[in-house]
Amino acid sequence: MRYTTLITAVLLGGASWPPSAQEMTLSPTDTAAAFKAAGYKLKGTKWMACAEGTVSEVRDINGDGLPDAIVSEGGTKCHGMTGEGYSLVSKQSNGSWKLVSGGTGIPLFLKTRAKGWPDLQVGGPGFCFPVLRWNGQSYTLNRYEYEGKRCKP
Repeated sequence: MRYTTLITAVLLGGASWPPSAQEMTLSPTDTAAAFKAAGYKLKGTKWMACAEGTVSEVRDINGDGLPDAIVSEGGTKCHGMTGEGYSLVSKQSNGSWKLVSGGTGIPLFLKTRAKGWPDLQVGGPGFCFPVLRWNGQSYTLNRYEYEGKRCKP
């Protein structure tokens, strides 16, 4: 189990989010397209950005019937003390893939939602984490939280 999935399971009481979403798998073509949308390049047999990437989770996160994926890479060289970076990519109705959000941190989907997408907490070292909310175009900073309570960084 990847660390991201483990964090999701622990913080949501053993359930992944969204609860109704089933794990999905990607074809080799969709896997390559997801990595490309996340900014990775194939070097030999490895998908690389700063470090080697992995598709750590695939499910329909926004409820549109199409797969969404978290592409992760690890290492303090690339992501400092947090040690992990993420890219959230989404398959579009025309078959292409789009980068929805990304950066340094450990993504956690919360139960709160806006315009079909769950709020996204980006974890890392410390005790007060940014929560991003979908505004219909992109994820933007909405608030800071720790253990479900608002906080100030």
